[in-house]
Amino acid sequence: MSATSRHPSIAPDIGGWLTPLTGHWIDSARMRLSTNAAVVRVTVVGLKGSAPREPGASMLIDATGTVGTIGGGRLEWHAITAARELLRDQRAQPVRITDLTLGAQLGQCCGGRVELWLERLTRDDAAWLSEASRRMRERGGIAITTEVAAGVVSRRLRRSLSGAHPPALQRNARHHILFEIASLERPPLTLFGAGHVGQALVRLLAELQLYAITWVDARAELLPAELPPGVTARICAQPADWVDAAPATTRFVVMTHDHGLDYDLCRRILARSDSCWLGLIGSASKAARFRSRLLRDGVERETVARLVCPIGVPGIASKLPAAIAIAIAAQLLQQSDAGVAASAAAELKDCGGQCQRCDTQQSKAP
Repeated sequence: MSATSRHPSIAPDIGGWLTPLTGHWIDSARMRLSTNAAVVRVTVVGLKGSAPREPGASMLIDATGTVGTIGGGRLEWHAITAARELLRDQRAQPVRITDLTLGAQLGQCCGGRVELWLERLTRDDAAWLSEASRRMRERGGIAITTEVAAGVVSRRLRRSLSGAHPPALQRNARHHILFEIASLERPPLTLFGAGHVGQALVRLLAELQLYAITWVDARAELLPAELPPGVTARICAQPADWVDAAPATTRFVVMTHDHGLDYDLCRRILARSDSCWLGLIGSASKAARFRSRLLRDGVERETVARLVCPIGVPGIASKLPAAIAIAIAAQLLQQSDAGVAASAAAELKDCGGQCQRCDTQQSKAP
């Protein structure tokens, strides 16, 4: 008797891993259009109440599969079904806006309401996608205004005046306008230490795509040759030298193999008034010793108070490196979420459709 006949509830076919959307959707769409005639982008452009993903979350659907997620479950199933309809019917308008109530329409317990932007992209879009990608790299970020009127899609690319924020959608009976920021810039984070916890933390933060990570250690054998996107390794005999090299608003995480080095790093970081955050791995007793020594060495009490130690969200008792890394990543996530400001409406209000910053326009009929 086969395994599947003994356990009829187990399907005989085994699937693969779901593919995350790494980098920006613009670059991923360009890559997939090189092997597919069309791809549909699905983006969360608005929500009320609780929902699986935040505004700006995107996924791509083409004939070969999907990349990314807008939250899974019935919501994502509905989005994929609608996207495949757009792929099949090339005569349909290229943009569709769907407003879904998660509870009543989809049976999901989140209870919120989600607005989705579905847009079919073809190889005719390759030019503006390439231009947008180039400008992201050269300028750090661009603003994309997409207007849909009478079945015609037109786009303008312009310089962004503000940082990353969720997309903003305006709708009326005649046309729809989607304003969004496309940016590859991430806030800087410098991590000292490539031991077990350091390696686990880098893997987590790289997948979260929160920061541009500089990873510093004197031990070359502990810094992997192949690093995930967004991570740069620095082999340095004097790691403290990288404190001064870090840009302003850097978050610092200190977890080296040497408590003496840890102290030197912390003191040097605290001497900078422009750093964003300093976290030190260690116990409460290590934190007390470091703070006491810093005060004896003449560091102001208000400055010493900037040292976060122990690091990580409370309530996790496990000492496994992966568990510690999860606690630290969660703490950094809390900071990131608290710092997000939705300023898209202000920029959209300033955009009258034609100005000197709008130097690219592209139109497309269905």
